[in-house]
Amino acid sequence: MNWLNEPTHWSFNDGSLHVLTDASTDFWQITHYGFARDNGHFCYGVQAGDFEAGVCITGQYRSRYDQAGLMVRVDAQHWIKTGIEYVDKIQQASAVVTRTFSDWSVRPYQLAPERIWLKLTRQRDFVEINISTDGQTFDLLRLAYFPPDIPLQVGPMCASPDGTGFEVLFTNFYTKPLLNHE
Repeated sequence: MNWLNEPTHWSFNDGSLHVLTDASTDFWQITHYGFARDNGHFCYGVQAGDFEAGVCITGQYRSRYDQAGLMVRVDAQHWIKTGIEYVDKIQQASAVVTRTFSDWSVRPYQLAPERIWLKLTRQRDFVEINISTDGQTFDLLRLAYFPPDIPLQVGPMCASPDGTGFEVLFTNFYTKPLLNHE
């Protein structure tokens, strides 16, 4: 695994990635806010073809826009991030799709789950994002176009756009190729 914007404090033990995010970090491109930021933390490997990726996330969210999840990325202008984003003191299931400009969708979790599981599937020209609060039953969060036939960087991401940082634990991260199209 490689880092884009390695955090100051992180460790990897027994298959788990623990991160304390740096302050003023984010991934965003232009829309609504007018700025471009590409300094969030992203621990990735490269995956070609169709694949599934998943992870379990436990975060100590405390400041507006604290976020942790999965990312797939080609470059600073073409990426998807999904997971939990802390907005208005509520954990929001979040997905941002960026193709030059970012677009953002959220769904609130009124009862803040202790952890969430994400499953991201890349097939042909789309990415499907599913989320779970129990690791068993997954709900569709987003289906988005993403350019086909390009190897992608994929892995855990986290950031603290407004806060001083927060702790997040990523467990059970995996990627696996998909050999049969459904």
